[in-house]
Amino acid sequence: MTAQPARITAERGAPSRPGAVVDSGGTHVSVVSQNADYIELCLFSPGLPQEDCRLRLPGRQGDVHYGFVPDLAAGALYGLRAHGPYDPAAGHRFDPSKLLVDPYALTLDRPFRYDPSLSAPPQAQIDTAPIVPRAIVTAPGRAAPPLPPAAPGFTYEILVRGFSMRHDGVAASLRGTLAALAEPACLDHIAGLGVDTVELMPIAAAVDERHLFALGLHNAWGYNPITHMALDPRLAPGGHAELARVVAAFHARGIRVLLDVVLNHSGESDDGGPTLCYRGLDNRLYYRTHPDDPGLLINDTGCGNTFALERPAVARLAVDTLRTFVESCGVDGFRYDLGTVLGRGQDGRFDPGAPLLSAIAGDPVLTDRIHAMEPWDIGPGGYQVGRFRPPYLEWQDRFRDDVRRFWKGEDAMIGPLATRLAGSADLFEQSGRDAAASVNFVAAHDGFTLADVTAYRTKHNEANGEENRDGHHDNHSWNWGVEGLTQDTAVRAARDRDVRALLATLFLARGTPLLTAGDEMGRTQLGNNNAYAQDNDMVWLDWAGADLARAAFTGRLARLRAAHPSLSQTRWLTGEPLAGTNVPDAAWLREDGPMRGPDWSDPARRCIGLFLRTTTEGVLFYLNAGMDEVEITLPQPRPGARLDLVLRSDTPDDPVEPQAVDAPALKIGPRSVTILVEAVD
Repeated sequence: MTAQPARITAERGAPSRPGAVVDSGGTHVSVVSQNADYIELCLFSPGLPQEDCRLRLPGRQGDVHYGFVPDLAAGALYGLRAHGPYDPAAGHRFDPSKLLVDPYALTLDRPFRYDPSLSAPPQAQIDTAPIVPRAIVTAPGRAAPPLPPAAPGFTYEILVRGFSMRHDGVAASLRGTLAALAEPACLDHIAGLGVDTVELMPIAAAVDERHLFALGLHNAWGYNPITHMALDPRLAPGGHAELARVVAAFHARGIRVLLDVVLNHSGESDDGGPTLCYRGLDNRLYYRTHPDDPGLLINDTGCGNTFALERPAVARLAVDTLRTFVESCGVDGFRYDLGTVLGRGQDGRFDPGAPLLSAIAGDPVLTDRIHAMEPWDIGPGGYQVGRFRPPYLEWQDRFRDDVRRFWKGEDAMIGPLATRLAGSADLFEQSGRDAAASVNFVAAHDGFTLADVTAYRTKHNEANGEENRDGHHDNHSWNWGVEGLTQDTAVRAARDRDVRALLATLFLARGTPLLTAGDEMGRTQLGNNNAYAQDNDMVWLDWAGADLARAAFTGRLARLRAAHPSLSQTRWLTGEPLAGTNVPDAAWLREDGPMRGPDWSDPARRCIGLFLRTTTEGVLFYLNAGMDEVEITLPQPRPGARLDLVLRSDTPDDPVEPQAVDAPALKIGPRSVTILVEAVD
């Protein structure tokens, strides 16, 4: 180890922000550890496997270890080593042979990669510096501000790497990167669908799980982060500046950008996992452990560990992460993986008023951003759909399941379907939120693709190496008599018809519609409903084989929704006359007129209509999940208006242009959705 190139001092005191903070004449370094004896700063030269020197941080105020390095400038490479007790039974896992990455790092010089030596005990005396990324001293940038506050609208979930890996319209050097999304070929497709908001699946620097290492597989989804502010160099080699450029490109098209963030756990996994950051800095501080057994990590996430977000230092790390992406990159909001963890207190119970949830909602930078929760985890009382408060939106698996069950043909689904179409007031109205709080989806990254919902009755996850034990078991899916891909034209036509009906249902429902990229053009994962470990053609979008007709149909639905406030409004339906009119805001219909009491519980009923109106326009639609054609007696439009047929999801009779309906009756095809609009003459 060479001599120290600079003298470290503490005269200037601890910086206001943890991490490496560039200042005039040098860099402040600050690290939070409650139980470490002391922290060493390790400085590296590019390309060398070991540090040039180790500098002990001389200052300490409470749990903050700090110092100042004169002449240490932006671009310098650094890591940390923490000294303290190694006593796993007491929850302490300090091991100075492990190079650690700063939790507040903004940029890394390389990706994380799993290696068994990262889990070796101190007595093995294996120095991990050669395989651990170095943080790069980086001054935070300042991006253009996010777009003005608004509901997210039509949201498009994107797996960043998988989106462009097989796209011939993107330069080979950019495929699989964040920058590819700003290429015209990608932007044009997304904007052409009518997307209001893109939601980027995790792009923070992540590591493969150790069981994937043994199987020769790689985590494709990124829900296994180590550093939460630093982006994965494989996805964003340009770091925050690259993200800011991509956000600006979307903003130029009027499209908002959300980041899917994983604040509930880290990729250090259980006590057999790697030591890369938090475990080595202070396992007892950063992770929640059992009250009676501090050596045992609580695993409410199913990923081996759970961040102790009720503790101020850990909560601050979460809030600072969010603020950094808004201020440095201009993002418009966040989707929170396993968001229930963010509301768990020291006793492990969920509280919708938990300190972290309140801090995010009240933060001046974050308060008017979009915040969408995944409202469940696997811990006690982990299913909390409907229990969050404003401003939080929530992913809605009840919508997914009820819509699938209706189109699958299950009995007694009219009532549940109507509740979901109306925005799920049963879940969200009591908390003071409107229908936008319900993030509706029929398929998402986790589970079957939209096409696979109609092609597989059971999951087929053999490629994941877990003997098909992983993934959801109850998928409410169907296959039309053939499991998987087929050349049978009748089966293919039936599946296509069902997918179109599912898409139409999504865009007609009140709430926030969410679609996963590729579902608009027929993506399949061959029945794998947990493809997180398939960084290959299974999750890379097949642009050459894209179903362009289905994509065009999706765009039509999005434009129809955007053009008619009766579909996109978020206020709760009442069935009462609209102000200044004699027409109700909503009327539920059966084949020959209004729905009646017994109709709602009729197990054999497969058809329902809904007439939604504002004071100036209206949309009437019918959903028929039955196997037979149904003749409908149409309701009367308001005086001076007519009904125009604008869409049939069963493609043969789908009108290209609106068609005036003069007859009092209309035939609705089997397994289809029919949409009419109330147009003024």
